[in-house]
Amino acid sequence: MTVDKPSFHSSASDDIPYTTKPKEQKKWVPIVLIGIAIAYLALVQYIPAINVFIQAFSKGVGPFLSNLTRPAFLHAAWLTLLLAAIALPLNTVFGLCAAWAIARHKFPGRAIVLSIIDLPFSISPVVAGLMIVLLYGRQGWFGPWLQAHDIKIIFAFPGMVLATAFVSMPFVAREVIPVLEEFGKDQEEAARTLGAKDWQIFWRVTLPSIRWGLLYGLILTNARAMGEFGAVSVVSGNIADLTQSLPLFVEDAYKQYETEAAFSAAVLLALLAVVTLVLKEILERKTRIKDVE
Repeated sequence: MTVDKPSFHSSASDDIPYTTKPKEQKKWVPIVLIGIAIAYLALVQYIPAINVFIQAFSKGVGPFLSNLTRPAFLHAAWLTLLLAAIALPLNTVFGLCAAWAIARHKFPGRAIVLSIIDLPFSISPVVAGLMIVLLYGRQGWFGPWLQAHDIKIIFAFPGMVLATAFVSMPFVAREVIPVLEEFGKDQEEAARTLGAKDWQIFWRVTLPSIRWGLLYGLILTNARAMGEFGAVSVVSGNIADLTQSLPLFVEDAYKQYETEAAFSAAVLLALLAVVTLVLKEILERKTRIKDVE
């Protein structure tokens, strides 16, 4: 008696694993998403920006130019430039030192130092201004000592410098740190073995390698310093012809129903923002070209 062995027959279709074709993306989906993004940007940015220019030139170029020659406006513009001129080099020196220390050394508390540098990103500028008041105001920690030595920080120019420097502090450090980490320190060590001093290494080796990141950080620092409102408003008191920067002048002129002057100053700030964006785009393109090379 023989038993037939079972036989298994497989077809060609059984050898091919079961797969499902991905559904083709509907053509209208990206169009709708792009439309939503454009509509959102138009409501939040484009329409308000266009309206600023329309209101500023509603009565012609002559009134616009006359608003830019008012003593209060000129003083506010000069004060804004002065604040940026002081905060920019301070944050540049601090940013370079902090970036070099963080990128070139591993030490306990490194993450905490990075978090402290990023602090202006995470707290409100108004809170930053309040912190300065609680330190240097009459009832602050250093208030009695400052009063005894007749030093005025709050509601004066030094307080505005502190607020501007604080809110614009992280940009240089944050742009230079990744560049230094990517560049490494092999060339610096090679220059040191050849007898180069620290300053020579910095000027001839380190600085050329970080120049694009540094310039990018400088542009962002300058833009934040010129456009800062919240922290400066708290510590300055917004005193016309004394402690009133250009953003504060816009608010004060609008509250006084001097809408033409307010929009004229806003146009100047908007043009500064456009210049910043153009320079930012140029630096980004140069950086991409350098990466490709």
